[in-house]
Amino acid sequence: MGPLSQCLYDQVFTTPAYPTTDCTGRTIIVTGANTGLGKEAVRHLVRLNADRVILTSRTASKGEAAAKDIEQTTGRKGVVEVWDLDLQNYDNVKAFAERVHTLKRLDAIIENAGINTMKYATVAGNESTITVNVVSTFLLALLVLPKLQETARLYNVVPTLTIVSSDVHYFTSVSISRLVFSCTIATNKFQFPERKSTNIFDTLNDPKQARMHDRYNVSKLLEILTVRHITRNHPISQLNVTINTLTPGLCESELLRDSNMFMRAVGWVLKAVFARTTEVGSRTLVHGGVTAGEETHGKFIQSCSVLECSKLVEGPEGKGLEDRVWGELSEKLEAIQPGITKNLGA
Repeated sequence: MGPLSQCLYDQVFTTPAYPTTDCTGRTIIVTGANTGLGKEAVRHLVRLNADRVILTSRTASKGEAAAKDIEQTTGRKGVVEVWDLDLQNYDNVKAFAERVHTLKRLDAIIENAGINTMKYATVAGNESTITVNVVSTFLLALLVLPKLQETARLYNVVPTLTIVSSDVHYFTSVSISRLVFSCTIATNKFQFPERKSTNIFDTLNDPKQARMHDRYNVSKLLEILTVRHITRNHPISQLNVTINTLTPGLCESELLRDSNMFMRAVGWVLKAVFARTTEVGSRTLVHGGVTAGEETHGKFIQSCSVLECSKLVEGPEGKGLEDRVWGELSEKLEAIQPGITKNLGA
């Protein structure tokens, strides 16, 4: 079964389990949670008795509206907090992380915020998708890691850092038609062509070489490669934190709002036939951030089960590609916040 066939089969025949894990005493952050999957994940966490759930939003009014709605549907008030987070602004990410360190504890952070755009634009020194989905995502991850580790020491728990990636990482290819009109991608030949360049991020940031129809897919692949490198070199025994990635599957969300008309049309057709509700999709976010155990360290989760990544990731090129991506990304992170990679320890 090819990757597209497998994903569609999962959409139709698999339903993620309804979350039941009690979250009493826990403090959890969900980024990008004023709408869609993040909002529904927060709703579950509040329902599951979490002591404190921090919902991030770039627009305060939208965040407050989401918090009010969650309070009304769960009957629990004073649990949800709305914090500002803008992944297009590194100083804002740093300020957010500093605020995180004022918390009494942090049991999990579910990094759900991201963008999907077909328009090339430079933001904070990179193409905007790369800035938001990759650079800022891992800037935040490494900045809050010490708080997660402190929580592990003080409360004898193993906190979780979850990156919401996507099953579209299987489909990084030259032509979108290979995804739309084919159910299999037999080889790695056409996947992630930027990997052939001398510097991956330089190529991604070059407007003349930017393949924006594939950019979101590539950004999700970069997330997975980065997490695999980090977890391969830093086991739970050293970090005392579980780091995993997941896909919620195809859901009714606003992710394609910035895409071109063709992709919105394709998305509309696929959603009409296969899409899960955001509530069902959010179940995997809650599973990855709360229910899943240490066995998911470095793993990719789909429908609340560990799944193999793409052939490119799992195959002979995978480790070398992980190392290259991390080498380039870590240089960017160090330039933004000198010494940040030391948060990973030895």
